[in-house]
Amino acid sequence: MRKFKTESKKLLDLMINSIYTNREIFLRELISNASDAIDKLYLKSLTDASAQVDQENLAITLSFDKDARTLTVSDNGIGMTADELEKNLGTIAHSGSEEFKEANADKQGDAVDIIGRFGVGFYSAFMVAKEVSVVTRAFGSDECLRWTSDGIEGYTIEPVAADDPAYRETCGSDVILTLKDNTDDASYDEYLSEYTLKDLVTRYSNYVRYPVKMMVTKSRQKEKPADAGDDYKPEWEDYQELDTLNSMTPIWKKHASDVKPEEYNEFYKSTFHDWEDPARTFTLHAEGALEYDALLFIPGKAPFDLYSRDYEKGLELYSSNVLIMEKCADLLPDYYNFVRGVVDSADVTLNISRETLQQNRQLQAMERRIEKKITSELESMRDTDREAYEKFFGNFGRGLKYGIYSSYGMKKDELAGLLLFWSAKNEKYVTLQEYAEAMPEGQKAVYYAAGDDRDRLAKMPVVKSVLAKGYDVLLCTEDVDEFCFQAMRDFTAKGLPKVYADDAAREAAEKAQADGAEAETEDRSLELKNVSSGDLDLASDEEKKAADEAAKANEGLFGAMKDALGDAVAKVTVSAHLTSADDAPSSVSAEGPVSLEMEQVLSAGPDAAQAPKATRVLEINAAHPVFAKLQAAEEAGDKDKLALYTSLLYDQALLTEGLPVADPVAFAQNVCKLM
Repeated sequence: MRKFKTESKKLLDLMINSIYTNREIFLRELISNASDAIDKLYLKSLTDASAQVDQENLAITLSFDKDARTLTVSDNGIGMTADELEKNLGTIAHSGSEEFKEANADKQGDAVDIIGRFGVGFYSAFMVAKEVSVVTRAFGSDECLRWTSDGIEGYTIEPVAADDPAYRETCGSDVILTLKDNTDDASYDEYLSEYTLKDLVTRYSNYVRYPVKMMVTKSRQKEKPADAGDDYKPEWEDYQELDTLNSMTPIWKKHASDVKPEEYNEFYKSTFHDWEDPARTFTLHAEGALEYDALLFIPGKAPFDLYSRDYEKGLELYSSNVLIMEKCADLLPDYYNFVRGVVDSADVTLNISRETLQQNRQLQAMERRIEKKITSELESMRDTDREAYEKFFGNFGRGLKYGIYSSYGMKKDELAGLLLFWSAKNEKYVTLQEYAEAMPEGQKAVYYAAGDDRDRLAKMPVVKSVLAKGYDVLLCTEDVDEFCFQAMRDFTAKGLPKVYADDAAREAAEKAQADGAEAETEDRSLELKNVSSGDLDLASDEEKKAADEAAKANEGLFGAMKDALGDAVAKVTVSAHLTSADDAPSSVSAEGPVSLEMEQVLSAGPDAAQAPKATRVLEINAAHPVFAKLQAAEEAGDKDKLALYTSLLYDQALLTEGLPVADPVAFAQNVCKLM
């Protein structure tokens, strides 16, 4: 026996027990090695006239023997000489494939795709095998050799006699694994199962360029005997057939024009276990310093666990058609976590186990390009198929909003244009850009109302008052909406009609347009304003003046009302937007960064006790008949009646806003007192 060197023994132990996290990938590694061996033979046939290869017969074959507990991976590739066995298998971490690639870099082209890189994949076999034999015959050699090792002490290399059943008549290699005995923690019998082997090939090696074949058991109906009577019942029998387990050609490597939509749909449903066709399918091919192909899908519906902690984002990452990671999270930003697909690149720098990557900057470059492609496709869907986009947004729009909030508004330029909100004025979903384009002249902000019910929001007095001014209001019903708008702060609308500084400039522009010039446009930053905030500034000068005069004239009344409410409100004042007897008698607004809706969302969270509170302001409609009742109670010195009226008005305003009253029992009792 030839002994492994001490250093090699330590390295081999590391290969077997530390580098790979999942033992089932041993089959991926052995199939990749077999594919490399066939590629080497094929490349030799391109440069050596004596090496004639029948491409149709190039294949990798799996077989197993349950009684002997052996699993065999065979190829009809280039095989190995005694020196190559010594160098490639006797020297750990020596990659014959990598050496071959470097020596033939100018000859490979697209017809050959050598996968091996580190020279350690073969040793993953010892994760499941107590002994590994390699029976091989090199191309052009008359000698068949056997390399055998237990993966502990060393290995032997010996010739195989012609009368030995293992003797190879042609070039190629058979890797024979004698599986470990089962333990309480691990069952190795599973690798002696048709089902398991087919599953591993489909999962990890489905797109290896050569067919991976295995004898599989199938069932068929027996022929009906000629003398069978009318009561004959069909009989079935099992039979063995050599079947190809892998599909070989990746669908993402084909030109999009050569693939039918149904084929993409079927690939998506079978690969990602979805019952519905994807809402959108698109491909990406990148060239340059980092080349890769991507096939991406936007699902037709949201997974049930999309917004749970257990949901894992990520794209399938392949290198040279071999699956490296089932979910590479670094290829997608969180707000596009719903996207599914595959990315294949031979250029990514893998770690030694081929389970993770070494260079984050490669992933970052790919992620940026993929992100831009997804954004572009969503914009196209928004503009060309609005019905489909609205359905998409209903499924995944929440994540886009959260992307703006979680990035503290840094991603608003990329994502704001994809958002949809319900227009109270037009009663349909609109984008922020569409909202801006429909604004009347002079509007300087985007107005929105946040709550849990669209119909209730539309009936709010403050929403009606804003609509009465001719301005639209976006009705937002998701808990993330308020946080999203707070993070955005403003929205830059593109190509709006230019606003001129004075009449002279406007007249000059109008004259130029009359002479044939195009109308001037500009990008304009619009503040995002919650209609329940206290700084809408929509009142006319006359309305502001009237409100100020009423507030000054009734300072004593408002002071008494503030005293009656205590710390529930910061102040009581006259409303500048409730200005007629037909409007509501009162409303509640918020001052400062915490809105009423934000307070409600935070109070439902796990840290409700520490959640910040909105600074509430009770606004009174001075034109409403109730205001006269308040004045009369204050003039009469009836503090109890004034406190009763104040409490009712405040609770009424809260209910109108969709907010809970602090003491429902007291509210009910106050209503009874009034009755």
